[in-house]
Amino acid sequence: MSGHSKWANTKHRKGRQDAKKAKIFTKLARAITVAAREGGPYPEYNTALANAIDKAKAENLPNDNIDRAIKKGSGSDASENYESITYEGYGPNGTAFIVYCLTDNKNRTAADVRHYFSKNDGNLGSTGCVSYLFDRLGVIAIDKTEGIDEDELMMEALEVGADDIKIDDEVIEIITSPENFSEVLTAFKAKKYELLGSEISMIPQNKIDLTDEASIKKILKLIDALEDHDDVQEIYHNANLPEEE
Repeated sequence: MSGHSKWANTKHRKGRQDAKKAKIFTKLARAITVAAREGGPYPEYNTALANAIDKAKAENLPNDNIDRAIKKGSGSDASENYESITYEGYGPNGTAFIVYCLTDNKNRTAADVRHYFSKNDGNLGSTGCVSYLFDRLGVIAIDKTEGIDEDELMMEALEVGADDIKIDDEVIEIITSPENFSEVLTAFKAKKYELLGSEISMIPQNKIDLTDEASIKKILKLIDALEDHDDVQEIYHNANLPEEE
């Protein structure tokens, strides 16, 4: 999911993720396989593959699994022919959702995603209906530990091609263009900072504040249903959920 508190929340939801680890590993391996199939098996020449591997390592996917997924994608076996598809729609209270999937059956996936939206007071829309409300940007999250000089970090980020940084209580986010993302990420991997994660994401231009409990529960149910689906890789939305949720 996308949101300013995402990376801070990552440190506090390990128990929930552990319960879903097998499903998460399957999705990560699928993303690596598709990236290797579409762009080749060498991450130094395939940005999508490099990003997929970084995300897999952040979730502690074993190296053997990563290697098998790359070999599977670069081999001649086309028995699992996954393709990417993006759905856009509206959740409760007019919130905007973008759902990125890898599927071997578009009809099945579309029917399932449509069902999840309609069941939770939302509806699936046409391509482009909400994507204009988001910016496609690279995000590199750094743990905000004691002793970090924020001014120095900003200068370092700008020097290697970042556009901006956002500072939270627990996390510092370095914002880049998609084109500069790999270069900035490589530069910060070589520095002393602890990276919490990185991705090219869809960042909402504005967020919709939610305060009534019924709408919050429905959005959380929609997110949980989508996350639990085998074909769903990423979910982006512009709901500003209370921090405790």
